[in-house]
This record gives sequence, C-alpha cells and structure tokens, in this order.
Amino acid sequence: MQQISFQFDKKELAEARKKKRKPHYTLEQELASLWEKMRRRNIAKEDRSKLVSEALTKMKGKIPEIAGSHVSCRVLQTCAKYCTPDERNAVYEELKPHFLTLACNTYAVHLITKLLDNATKEQLASFISSLRGHVASLLRHMVGSVVVEHAYQLGNASQKQSLLMELYSTELQLFKDLALVKEKRLVDIISKLNLQKSAVVRHMSAVVQPIMEKGIVDHSILHKVLVEYFTIADKSSAAEVIQHLSSALLVRMIHTKDGSKIGILCIKHGSAQERKKIIKGMKGHVSKIALDRFGSMVLTCILSVVDDTQLVKKIIIRELQPVLKELIFDKNARRPLLQLLHPNCSRYLSPDDLSLLDSSIPSLLTKGGSEPESETKSSEAKDDDVDMSDAEENVKSVAGGKKDPTLRRKELLVDSGLAESLIDACCESSEELLKSNHGKEVLFEVATGGADKLLHPHLDEKLDSLHESIASEVSAPKSEGQEHLLENFHSSRTIRKLILDCPSFASTLWENTFKGNCKTWAQGHSAKVVSAYMETSDPKVLKLAKKELKPLLDQGLLKLPDKSQPKKEE
Repeated sequence: MQQISFQFDKKELAEARKKKRKPHYTLEQELASLWEKMRRRNIAKEDRSKLVSEALTKMKGKIPEIAGSHVSCRVLQTCAKYCTPDERNAVYEELKPHFLTLACNTYAVHLITKLLDNATKEQLASFISSLRGHVASLLRHMVGSVVVEHAYQLGNASQKQSLLMELYSTELQLFKDLALVKEKRLVDIISKLNLQKSAVVRHMSAVVQPIMEKGIVDHSILHKVLVEYFTIADKSSAAEVIQHLSSALLVRMIHTKDGSKIGILCIKHGSAQERKKIIKGMKGHVSKIALDRFGSMVLTCILSVVDDTQLVKKIIIRELQPVLKELIFDKNARRPLLQLLHPNCSRYLSPDDLSLLDSSIPSLLTKGGSEPESETKSSEAKDDDVDMSDAEENVKSVAGGKKDPTLRRKELLVDSGLAESLIDACCESSEELLKSNHGKEVLFEVATGGADKLLHPHLDEKLDSLHESIASEVSAPKSEGQEHLLENFHSSRTIRKLILDCPSFASTLWENTFKGNCKTWAQGHSAKVVSAYMETSDPKVLKLAKKELKPLLDQGLLKLPDKSQPKKEE
C-alpha cells in the first residue's frame, strides 16, 4: 500500500509541475480528449462539428499561445480542416499578427500551411504581403522555408513575383513600388529599373550562399532564384555556385523544372571533377530520377555531355539495367534511353525539352570564361587530344563534351551491354510494347538499330531475333473479341514505320505474316501496314511484295495513301 501511495504521490507531483511549467496544461488535456473523439473516421458529421465548435470555443483568445504546442497544434489542424468558413476565418484573424513567429515553429508550421490551403484569395494575398521583408531570412530557416515555399506554390504569378523580388536586390526589398514592374526575367527588370548589375549579384549571393550552406535546397522558389542568378552572375560567382552544388545537394533539386535546369547547367559547365561528384551523388537514386518528369532530363544531359563514359557506365547505366522493363514503358524514363538511341529527336523530346538541353550560363560561354575542366584528366584522356582556343573549347564542351558523340553513344550503349539488355527486354515484351503509347517508340528505335545504325553490325544476330519475335507476335491469327496487332492503333503504325525504315524486319515480317495472306489484311488499320511494302524505298523489299500486292491495287482492294505511288522495279 505504501508503494502504491508513493507512486500516486509521484504522479500528482509530476502533474503539478506540468501545470506550473505549462500555463495551459489543463486546457491542452481537455483539447486532447476532444481531439481523440473528433478525429475518428466513423464519427457522424454533425457530432464532429459540435466537437470542433466546442474545442474552438475553449481555445478562443488563447490560440496564438497554444498553437506552438505539439498537442494543441494537432487539435487546431483538425479544427481548421472540419470547421465552418466563419470559424476558420476567426482562427485566421486571431493568428494573423503572429504568423511570422509561428512560421518558424516546428509544430505551428503545419497549422499555417493547413490554413493557407483553405484560405480565401484575400487571406492568401494578405499573408504573402505579411512576408515582405522577411522572405530571405525565412528561407534560411529550416522550418520557415516550408511556409515561404507553400505560399509560393499557392500564389498567382504576380504574388510569386513579389516573393522573388526582394531576393533580387535591396532596392526591390525596400521600395514596394519598384517591385510592381511587369517584367518577369531578372535581366529585363535590371534594364527597366536601371539597377546596378554588380549590386544585384552581390545581394543575391548574400541571399543564396547561406541557404545553400545550410542545405535548404529542396524548394522551387530557390531554384527559380538560382536560374535567374545564373543569367547575370559573373564567371567566378557562377562557378562558385556550381562548385557548391556539385554534390548530393543537386540530387534534391532536380525534381522541379528550374531545379532540372540548374542540374543541366551544372553538368554542362562543371569541371570533370564536379561532374564526377554530381554523378556519384546520384548513386542509389538513378532509377527514381529516371522516372521523374524533370530528373529524367538531367540524366539525358549526362548521357549527352559527359565524356567519362567509364564513370557513367559504372553508376548510371548499371542502375538502369535491372529496371529496364519498367523504364521502357514509362513516359519519362524512356527519354534517356531514346537520347542514346536517337539523340535530340523532336519526336521524343518536346521543344521545351530541347530548349532545356540547350540552355547555358552566359558568363561561362564568353572568351576566357570559367571553362569546364577538360576530361582529359579523367580515365579517358586519350580520346580528347583536340587543340582549340579557350572560347571554342568551352562552347564545344557545353554543346556535348569533346568526345565524338557517336563514339560516346557506342561506349554507353553497345560496350556497356545496355543495348543487348534493351533488345532482350524488347523481345520479352514485344506485344505489350507495340501496343504501348510510349513503349512502342523504344521498340522502334531498338529494332531499327538506332540513329546511324549504331547497333549494327555489333548486335545483328540479337536484332534478327527481335525481328523474329515481333513478326511472331504479328503472325498470330485473328481471334474473336481480341484486337489484332495489325488493327491496333499504336502497333499498326509502329509496324508500318518498321517496314519503311528497316528492310531486314520488313523481309522477316513478309515471310512470317503477309506472304500469301495480303488479301486478309487489305482493309482497316492493317491496310496501311500492307501498303507500306509498296511505299518502301528498298528495292529488295518492294520486289518481294510487288507481285502479290499489285493485283490487289488494280482491283481496288488495297489503296495507297494519296501522296504515295508504287515504286518502279529496278
């Protein structure tokens, strides 16, 4: 009994100490009890509303004081989610004078972001306005930066611009009227307002450097600032940022459009050592980066620019090979593969993608600029014995490295074994790839041997087996209720292109599928495939099919596209 009494006294003492230390301890306990009830999934809507109203009534007038508590903050978040608009507005108004303080609180930050998600246009505009003069300091804070990024994502174009402006120069931070210019690009703002470019560079450096040193680089607002910074930075300032980012930091940035651009600029203008750090920083993350909309473009740039193919094979190619089957079907992940098979093809890369790959830092393109260190110092020095002026050498390095592009592609595709793995993956999934909107393009490039027939003659036997595999799938008879490959929208077009561009495949397919059966396929989508044999520029393929197809044309059973005429037999 004495022991039980002692434990009871000890518990009472602990409760008394908590009450003395926390002025709202009793209130928090009551709120926690209400929260346990209101957050249940199976609670009726009316009952939850009553509990939410009761909790808000208890907190009224004390919300700013208890918003930083890990218990009360959770209650407030749930209340903000389920309360009425009027109740939410009341919470917003009570917290409004304390936003900047709460924005840096580990627990309250979640409440702030929840309120912003449900804020009216006027409330969001008011909140963004309250951040004026504090954006840079908040971005240097691990928690505060989350609030700035959230507001930046929710804001419209002019609100985003207002957040960015004070990061550009002291004048734009101090004088609100100056920040109302319509120009979006930093170079245009400097020109319009006659700002001193060197002063802007110094201010931006002072803003950006502490943020990068703390490693707070995940936010898109910083990525936008860095992209604009590169457009005006002098050679030494730009090179310093590239050097700082050439580590694991860059991997955390390339998930946004501007972050992807920064990654590409660092790859193109970085030295061999910096490129090596960037690629090593991707180790273990390559497949995830490949599947990302913007990260895949950074991989595409690496495969197009980096001359140290041994390093690229060791890290990038090695991590891509085990997941090739997944990558070739994915809209984003196929880009690096297609870039190797058919570089800078407008069929696979949009104008924005091509523009992104072509981007550069102006100050590092000028004569005597911060030239990327020659990769002759890397393991492949023997391939880089080219003598040029500093400017010419730098431009070539930025355009795509010093190594011959075809040689680089051969080393990454053929010598690494990637092409062989691609052919095997295509053989195993030929039917699915033919029907896939994105996979069919990879299959087409692999089956044709890539641009400049890069896979020939090294992998002729493997390619023949792929042609046989595709032809075998196409030769399957029609079946009730199942769409045939020659009648499917995607596969019929891919097979037609293969007939026109790959004579060896056209011959294999003729022998397996069409010989003696052309009349069966002379209607519908399949007719376009059959007619390709009369449109081919290869005389052997034309001779193979002409005898059987000419009578079908004469009888009107088969029609060629309007602009196509039968080729004359040579």
